[in-house]
Amino acid sequence: MQVQYAEGKGEAARAALHAFLNALPEYPGFLGAELLLSPAQLELTLVASRWADEVPPVPLPDGVRAWVFQVQASR
Repeated sequence: MQVQYAEGKGEAARAALHAFLNALPEYPGFLGAELLLSPAQLELTLVASRWADEVPPVPLPDGVRAWVFQVQASR
């Protein structure tokens, strides 16, 4: 399984990441995702998505950065 974190800052990025989250289920291997906000970092928005295999080439909104991680262990 792989996990992708997509990060953006500001209100425009928050709206774009919400739309990004809504589009993810159409991609193969999608298992689930969350839109994350932190009271300690109000300008920052994250989408954490889980994928059965490799993360497909999902287009990122403008100004959004993303990282893919391979799950090594889980509980």
